[in-house]
Amino acid sequence: MTTFDDSIEVKGARVHNLKNIDVTIPREKLVVITGLSGSGKSSLAFDTIYAEGQRRYIETFSAYARQFLGSLERPDVDKIDGLSPVIAIEQKTTSKSPRSTVGTITEIYDFLRLLYARAADAFSYETGEKMVSYSDEQIKELILEAYKGKRINILSPVIRSRKGHYRELFEQIAKQGFVKVRTDGEIVDLEKGMKLDRYVTHDIEIVIDRLKIDDSQDNEKRLMESINTAMYHGDDVLMVIDQETNEPRYFSRNLMCPSSGISYPNPEPNNFSFNSPKGACPNCNGIGEKFVVNEDKLVPDETLSINNGALAPHGPQKKSWIFKQFDTISQRFDFSLNDPWKDIPNEAKQMILYGGKDKFTVESKLLGVTRDYNIDFEGVANFIESQHKSNSTSLVRWAKEYMDKIECPACQGSRLRKESLNFKVDGKSIAELVKMDVIELGEWLEKLSERLSDKQLKISTEILKEIKNRVQFLLDVGLTYLSLNRSSKSLSGGEAQRIRLATQIGSQLVGVLYILDEPSIGLHQRDNEKLINSLASLRDVGNSVIVVEHDKDMIERADHVIDIGPFAGKHGGEIISEGTPKELLEHHTLTASYLNGEKEIEIPKKRRKGNNKKIVLKGCTGNNLKNVDVEFPLGKMIGVTGVSGSGKSTLVNETLYPILNAHFFNAVKKPMPYKSIKGLENVDKVIDINQSPIGRTPRSNPATYTKTFDEIRKLFAQIPEAMIRGYKAGRFSFNVAGGRCETCQGGGLRVIEMNFLPDVYVECETCQGKRFNRETLEIRYKGKSISDVLNMTIEEAVIFFEHIPKIYRKLKTIEDVGLGYITLGQQSTTLSGGEAQRIKLATELSKRDTGNTFYILDEPTTGLHFEDIRVLMKVLNKLVDKGNTVLIIEHNLDVIKTVDYIIDIGYEGGKGGGEIVAKGTPEQIIKDKKSYTAKFLKKELI
Repeated sequence: MTTFDDSIEVKGARVHNLKNIDVTIPREKLVVITGLSGSGKSSLAFDTIYAEGQRRYIETFSAYARQFLGSLERPDVDKIDGLSPVIAIEQKTTSKSPRSTVGTITEIYDFLRLLYARAADAFSYETGEKMVSYSDEQIKELILEAYKGKRINILSPVIRSRKGHYRELFEQIAKQGFVKVRTDGEIVDLEKGMKLDRYVTHDIEIVIDRLKIDDSQDNEKRLMESINTAMYHGDDVLMVIDQETNEPRYFSRNLMCPSSGISYPNPEPNNFSFNSPKGACPNCNGIGEKFVVNEDKLVPDETLSINNGALAPHGPQKKSWIFKQFDTISQRFDFSLNDPWKDIPNEAKQMILYGGKDKFTVESKLLGVTRDYNIDFEGVANFIESQHKSNSTSLVRWAKEYMDKIECPACQGSRLRKESLNFKVDGKSIAELVKMDVIELGEWLEKLSERLSDKQLKISTEILKEIKNRVQFLLDVGLTYLSLNRSSKSLSGGEAQRIRLATQIGSQLVGVLYILDEPSIGLHQRDNEKLINSLASLRDVGNSVIVVEHDKDMIERADHVIDIGPFAGKHGGEIISEGTPKELLEHHTLTASYLNGEKEIEIPKKRRKGNNKKIVLKGCTGNNLKNVDVEFPLGKMIGVTGVSGSGKSTLVNETLYPILNAHFFNAVKKPMPYKSIKGLENVDKVIDINQSPIGRTPRSNPATYTKTFDEIRKLFAQIPEAMIRGYKAGRFSFNVAGGRCETCQGGGLRVIEMNFLPDVYVECETCQGKRFNRETLEIRYKGKSISDVLNMTIEEAVIFFEHIPKIYRKLKTIEDVGLGYITLGQQSTTLSGGEAQRIKLATELSKRDTGNTFYILDEPTTGLHFEDIRVLMKVLNKLVDKGNTVLIIEHNLDVIKTVDYIIDIGYEGGKGGGEIVAKGTPEQIIKDKKSYTAKFLKKELI
C-alpha cells in the first residue's frame, strides 16, 4: 500500500467532465497527464489538484486576512491526500502591463540595478568625463593646493539654465544675510526689488565668501566653514572662482562633472528602475513609448474644406462652439471655411491644429464700423492629447485613432532618465545590457570579472553569481534569443511559461508540487531536450512535477503517465491507462496507438502544385530579420518553420498579416519595415486565426461567438406562438431584459456572498438554471425550449437543425473540427486553448469562401492530441483543395510533414536568426545540411 509520503491520492474527482475518478500520483517524479483535447486533463491537474492546494494555502491565513483575499471554492472532489505546496506554471499568467519585462519577471533586472548602484562608474552626460565626488576634507585640501596665494570667491549654485525673474529668490537670499550674488557670470550686490528678464535663461550663484588662500590656521578654519555653508545652500555642490582669471571650478559631495559642474545623486537601485520616479524617464514615465498626434490622421484628405469635414475628429460643419472658433480664425487669416485645406495659409493651419492667442480688428464694409476679436484656442491636436490623458477609456480610445505610438525621443526607448544611462560597468550602460539577447549577455558576464577593478570585484562577486545563475536557467529552457527589455505582453504562451519555469528553478525550492500546462508550446524540437532536462532537474532536487502534455518526447521521458479519455467532453473524464511509458504502450488507447506506430498522421502521396500565382515580399527588416525576400506560393499549404526566436512571427504576424489586413480591410496596425510586396491582387481576403480566448466572460459561449445563436433566436421569433405574442429575436437573449430571468439576470446561477467563506454559486431558484423566464420558455420548436437548445451538444444540435441551412452549416463546421462534444451554451471561459482556436476556425470555415482566401494560423496544434491534429489537418486540407492558401507557423512535425511548401527560417534564434535557411517541399528541405528542422523532419519522412 502506498503512503502519503510517496504519493498524492485523489478520490472522487467530479470537476467539469471528470467521472468520479480516483487516481494515485507518485511524488518526486515527472508525471505526464495526456489525452484528447477536452478529455479532462486540465480539469484534473489545475481545477482539482492545484485549486485544492491554493484553497488550503489560503485557509492557513487568519479569518481577518481571508476577508481581504477572498476565499476559494472547494473543488468537487471527495478528498486529496499527500498534497504538498502547489505552484502552477500556466500559459495565461503573465502580466499584460507595459511595465513588465523579461528582466523584471526573472528578477535579473533587480540584480543588475543593484550591480549598477554599487559598482558602476558615473560619466557626465554633458562632457562624457568621469564623475568625481569628494568629502569636505578632500575639497578643503584641493582648494588649498590649487589656489595657494590666490584670491578666490566661494559660491553656491542655486539656479542652472532656467527662465524666470527670480525676485522672490533674491529676497529670500537677502533675508539669509548674503549681500552678493553672481548672475550669468557677473557678481552684483543684492538690491531691494531686484529681478531679471523672465524670458531669458539664467544661472544664479550665491557669493558665500571671498578670501585669500594662505597657510594660516584661521584661514583653514574659515575655508572649512565656507565650504559647509556653500554645500548647504548649493545642494551639496559648490563653485570656486579664481578672481584673477574668473575661471570656475566645481566641487561636490555627490558625483559631479569636474568641467560643467552638473552633479548626480549618489546612486541607489531605484535610480535604475523605470517603475520608480527616481529612475523613470520623465518624458514617457518609464514606458519607453509615447503617443503623438499624427497630422495625416487629423486631416486625411487635404482636398476637403473644413466645412466639408477636412478635420476628421470634428466632421462636417455643425452649429457648435468649435466651428465658431474656426470661423473667427478664418476671418483673422482671410480665408473661407469652404476653401480646401491645402489652400489655407500655414499660420492658420498651425493655429487650428496647435492653438494660440491673438487679437485682431475686423472692419465691416457695410456698416463702416470696426469690431475687436480675441482668439484663445487650444488647438485640435492639443485637445486630442488632453483627451488621451483623461480617465475615460472611451475618450482615450477615441483619441488614439488620431495618434501614433513612437519611441520616446528623450530616452530612445530605454525608459530611464539620462543620469541613470550614464552609469557604466565595463563601458556599458544598464540599457545596453538589457538590449542584448540572453546568450550575448551570458558571454559578456563570463568575461566581466577580468575587466573589473579590485574594489568593483569585491563589491559585485555575489551579485554577479546570482545574475549568472538566472541567465543560465533561461539558456537551459531554450530562451537564448530573448532580450531582458522584451515586454512580457509580447511573449507567446509557451515563452512566458518557460520564463516562469526558469524563475522557479532559480528559486531552488524543495518539496513543492509543480503543475505545468504544455511547456513545449512554441519550442523547436532542437530545444525540447533542454526543456525536459530542466524539468528533470526540478524533480531531482526533491520536487514533484506534473505536466499536462501531448509531446511525444516528453511522454517517453516521463516516470509515470496518466492517459485520460477515451474521448472528449462528456465522452471523456475517465482514466483509461496509467503507468510507466512502457506500460502505456501495452494498452490499446488512442495515445498508445500513435506512440507505438499503429496509427499515424499520413504523409500525402503527392504535394499540391498550387495555382502558379504567388505573393512576393521583399526587404523585410523588422526585429531580427536580415533584409529577407520571401515568396509565398498560392493555392498550397505553406509551413513556416524554424527554431524559437528565429523571426517566424515577425515575418508572418508582424509584417505579412498587417500588410494584407490593411490592403483588404483598411486596418491601422503598422507592419514592420519592408521594401515592397507584389501579388496582392491574387488573393481577395486574409483571415488570421490565433490562440486568444474567444470570450472573457461566462456569458460568452460557442453559440454566441459563431453567431449561430442569432439565427436560432430569429427561428424562435418566427414560431406562430411567438409571433402572436409579439416576441422579437431579442426576447430569446439571456443578455437583454425582457425574456431572461431577472432574478439571476440570465446567468442561471446566483452568487451568495459568505463574508469569511468563499462565495457560493447556487442554481437560480426562479428559473432552475434555465436563464429565461416562464413566458419565454413556453415557446417551443420541435418540443424544445430555447434553454433546451443551449444545453444540447453540437452533435445533437446538428441533427435537430438539419433542415435549417443557415444554422446547420455553422454547427456542422464545428462538428467537423472535432468539437461535437461541447454544448451550444458552454461558457467560453471553460474552453481549453485548442478548443477556442478550433471554434474560431469553424467560424471562418462556415463563411462562404471564395477560393482565393489567405488563412494564417499560428501554432494551431497548441493543446491538441495526435488524433485532434489528424482531424484539424483534414479540415485545413479541405480548404486548400478549394483553391485557398493556408499558412501555418508550426514546430509540430506531424503538421510540417503534411504541408506542400516549407519556408525554414534560422539559423538560430535572436540575432543569429532572421534569414531564410531553406525553402521547398518537405522532400527538398531534408536535403539541407544546415537546417535544424531538416534534421528532425528526416526521421519522420524516412
